[in-house]
Amino acid sequence: MRQLRILALLPILVITGCHSPYVEATVSNRTPQPMRLLEVDYPSASFGTQSLAPGADFHYRFKVLGSGNMKLIYTDAAQHEQKSDGPFLKEGAEGPVTITVSPEGVHWQTSPGTTLHP
Repeated sequence: MRQLRILALLPILVITGCHSPYVEATVSNRTPQPMRLLEVDYPSASFGTQSLAPGADFHYRFKVLGSGNMKLIYTDAAQHEQKSDGPFLKEGAEGPVTITVSPEGVHWQTSPGTTLHP
């Protein structure tokens, strides 16, 4: 009888599945020059790439452990290090974060559920 109950619950578990919150980040280079040594810092870790060509996107998915601000650091075509402070993330935040680097500057875009203020 117990096995029948477990088997009856199995389809419900498969349908609902497990959910782990994560942030889906996209860095977009909308400048006419490549970006070098790109790094995005977020609470407890960072990710990046050696270069990002003009018009290209870099995607990365991560889980937020801890709380703090995001930050973008990269080297521009003139070999100058550029920095931009991003949104505050709290542990458990989830949703998209888009970082667009254009000739006018760096633009951060989040959805309402992504940034959780302290």
